[in-house]
Amino acid sequence: MAAIETATPQMASLQTATLAGGCFWCLEAVYLGLRGVSAAKSGYAGGHVANPTYEQVCGKQTGHAEVVQVTFDPAEVSYDDLLRVFFTIHDPTTLNRQGNDVGPQYRSAIFFHSEAQRLAAERMVKEIEAAGIWDGRLVTEIKPLDRFWPAEAEHDDYFARNPWSGYCRAVVAPKVQKFRKTFADRLKASAA
Repeated sequence: MAAIETATPQMASLQTATLAGGCFWCLEAVYLGLRGVSAAKSGYAGGHVANPTYEQVCGKQTGHAEVVQVTFDPAEVSYDDLLRVFFTIHDPTTLNRQGNDVGPQYRSAIFFHSEAQRLAAERMVKEIEAAGIWDGRLVTEIKPLDRFWPAEAEHDDYFARNPWSGYCRAVVAPKVQKFRKTFADRLKASAA
C-alpha cells in the first residue's frame, strides 16, 4: 500500500506566483535568493501548444512566455513584494524584449492564480507607473494562468550551475547583483 502524503501546516500556507520577465534563468536566480521563497521553477505559460520544448518556445510559434513559477510563504514575503522585485529586475516597458533577447517568449507578464493576485498586479502596475520609475508605459500583461509547463531539467538552477558562461556573466549576473543591492534586507542568509 502506498503511503498517503498529508499536507503540513506550512505546506498549506504556501502560495504560488507565475511571472514572465525575459529569460527565465534571470528570474529563477533572483527569486531563489529571496527570503520567503522556497522554490522557483522555470517553465512556459501563456501559449497554445501542450508540453512545449525550449526549442519550440524559442521558435516563437507556441505563444508561450518563459516564466518562473515561484513558491513562497506569504508570512515571510508578500505577493506585492514579489512584484516589486519583478518590476525592479526587468524592463516592463519593452514589448516582447529584454535587452538583446527578442521575441514573444521574453514578454513581461504576470499570470495570476487568484482574484487577489489579479487585483494586486493591477494595483502594482498603477503604483509603478505613478512613481515614474520607468520612462515608458508599462506593457506587462496581466492574465489568468491557464497552464504551467515545467521547462526541461537542464534549465533548473542554470545560473548556479553555469556562472561563468557568457550569457550568465553578461545578462544574469547583473540582474542578480541589482537585486542583491536593492533588496539586501530581504536576502536569504545563503544569498547574502
